Amino acid sequence: MGTIVVGYVPKPEGQAALRRAAEEALLRDAKLVVVNSHRGSREFDRDDAERSERDLEQIRAQLTEAGVSHEIRQLVRGMDPADDLIQVAADVQADFIVIGLRRRSPVGKLILGSNAQRVLLDSPCPVLAVKSAE
Repeated sequence: MGTIVVGYVPKPEGQAALRRAAEEALLRDAKLVVVNSHRGSREFDRDDAERSERDLEQIRAQLTEAGVSHEIRQLVRGMDPADDLIQVAADVQADFIVIGLRRRSPVGKLILGSNAQRVLLDSPCPVLAVKSAE
């Protein structure tokens, strides 16, 4: 059984990545590792953590109902989401990573950086990039 890692955020691009990763896990009879990463600090408080946990519980139920073998990791350890995703993929020897993409303006890329680009360039395995429907 192989392993697929998916980076999940509760946004359209994260939902698109999760859908595709679940489809791939079923097709390949692979385990799906869902990674939800936050840097922490003041920007991620107790209310955010509780909201995120409720969201991940729904995902857990959906994956179980769909028959997808899975593990969910919520990481709040001060690392960039790209670093967390790359590290988890290396740790579980993932067959590939699935990430969601969204359009960003050139200024948005300059100010905020690009986690997707970092994952694409630094991943220890192939990366499947999925666009959201929006």
